[in-house]
Amino acid sequence: MVEFLDWLLDFTKYISDNIWWPGIVILLFGCGVILTIATGFIQFRKLPKAIKLISRGATGKDKGEDSKGDITPFQALMTALSATVGNGNIAGVATAIFIGGPGAIFWMWLTALFGMATKYAEAVLGQVFRIENEDGTYSGGAMYYCRQGIRWKPLAKFLGAFFAIAGAITAILGTGNMAQSNSMTLSMLEQFKIQQGTDMYFWASLLLGLLIATMVGAVILGGVKRIGAVAEKLVPTMILFYFLGAIVIILMNVTRVPWAVGVIIDSAFNGAAALGGFAGASMIYAIRYGVSRGVLSNESGLGSASIAHGAARTDNPVRQGLVAMTGTFIDTIIVCSLTALVIVLSGALETGFNSVALTRAGFELQLGWFGGTIVSFGSFLFGFSTLLGWCYYGEQCMRYLLGAWVIRPYRMIFILFLFMGAMLQGRYLQIVWNIGDIANAFMAFPNLLGLIFLSGMVARLTAAALKTGIDKPWRPDMNEVHK
Repeated sequence: MVEFLDWLLDFTKYISDNIWWPGIVILLFGCGVILTIATGFIQFRKLPKAIKLISRGATGKDKGEDSKGDITPFQALMTALSATVGNGNIAGVATAIFIGGPGAIFWMWLTALFGMATKYAEAVLGQVFRIENEDGTYSGGAMYYCRQGIRWKPLAKFLGAFFAIAGAITAILGTGNMAQSNSMTLSMLEQFKIQQGTDMYFWASLLLGLLIATMVGAVILGGVKRIGAVAEKLVPTMILFYFLGAIVIILMNVTRVPWAVGVIIDSAFNGAAALGGFAGASMIYAIRYGVSRGVLSNESGLGSASIAHGAARTDNPVRQGLVAMTGTFIDTIIVCSLTALVIVLSGALETGFNSVALTRAGFELQLGWFGGTIVSFGSFLFGFSTLLGWCYYGEQCMRYLLGAWVIRPYRMIFILFLFMGAMLQGRYLQIVWNIGDIANAFMAFPNLLGLIFLSGMVARLTAAALKTGIDKPWRPDMNEVHK
C-alpha cells in the first residue's frame, strides 16, 4: 500500500506540475483577452456599476422577488465567493510566492483583471442557458452552455460531460472537499499547539472532523437556498475579519508598501533576485504558479461560478454578469493582495515556511499570538465556506450526469469524504491537492474552449442589454441567442 501511495504521489505531482504550463495558462490568458475585447472592456467600464449593484444586494434592496430563480443575485455572488474565498487565499497565495517568488502575485493580478471578463461571460451564459427542473429549481453552469450553446453537437456534448465529470471529481476528492477540511483541522491544531503523533492529536482531529461534518451537513442538506442564506451572512463577515487584521499590518509598514509592490513587479520579470534569490523562482515559475494559484483562488475560467449565478433570481443576465465579475475583484485584487503584502512586508519569506505556515508566520511576526489566531480562524471560516459552495457545484455536476436522484446520496458522500479529509495526516495529503490541481485544469479546458466558441454570442448579448439598459428587465429568446 505504501508503495502504491508513493507512486500515486509522484504521478499526481508530475501531472500537476506540468498540466498548467503552457497550454492551460495560455488558454486562460487568451480567453480573458478575447472576452475583454468582445465585451468592450466590460470589467473596467462597468466596475462602478457592478459595485453599486452588489451594494444594493448587501442592503437587501435587490432580492429579485419578481424574477425566476432560487436565490437572490447577492446570495448567488456570496455562494460563488464562498467557494472561491477559501484556503487558496491563505495557503494558495503563500505557495505561489514560495515556489514562484513574489513575482507570482503580479501574474495573479493580471490573470484576475482579464479573469473578470471571463467570470462575467460565465455568469451571463449560465443565466441564458439555465434550465428549470421538474421540482421548480434552476440549474445552470458551463455544462449547460457548452451543450446548448455550441452548434456542433458532438463537441457540445463532449465538453459538457467533460466539465461535469471534472467538477464532480474536484468537489469530492480535490480542493473543494478533503483539502479544505484538512486545512481547517490543521490550522486549529497548530493554533492550540497540539503535537502530531500524540493521542491528543488523533482525538482532536476526530472531534474537529465531526464538528466540521456536522456544521456543513446542517447547511448543505437544506439545499442551495440554505447555502445562499448562510453564505450571505458568513462571507462578508469572514472577509472583513481577515481584511482588518491584514490592514493593521500594512498600516504598520505603510512606508514600505511601495517597496513591496516594487519587489512583486520586479520579481515578475527578473525572478526573485530582488530578495536575494529563490532557487528556481524564474519568470516561468512566477507565471505558472501565479496563474494556476490565482485560478485556484478566484476560479475565473473554471466555470464553477456559473453554476451559482445560474440559480440567481434576476430578469437580466447581463446584470448578473456584472455582479459576478466583482467576485474575482474581491477575491484576488483585494483578499489575495492583502495576504501577499503581509508576507512580503513582514519578512516571513526568510522563515522558509510554505503554505498556511508562511501566511501564519507573516501575521505572527507582526501581531504575535493574535496574528496567528486571525490566520487560524480565517482558515477555518474560509474552508467552511468553500465546502458549502463546492458541495453545491458538485451536486449540480452529478445531477447533469445522472439525474436528480443522485443529489441526496451525493451530499452524504460529500460529508463522509470531508470527515476523512480532516483525519488525513502526513505527506500523502499532497495527493489530494495534486488531484484538485489536475481536476481544476480539466474543468478549465472545456469551459475555456466553450467560452471562446461563444465569445461572439457574449458580445451580442452584452451590446443588446447595454442598449436596453442594465436596470431594465431583459432576457433574450433563443432565436436571438443563436443568430
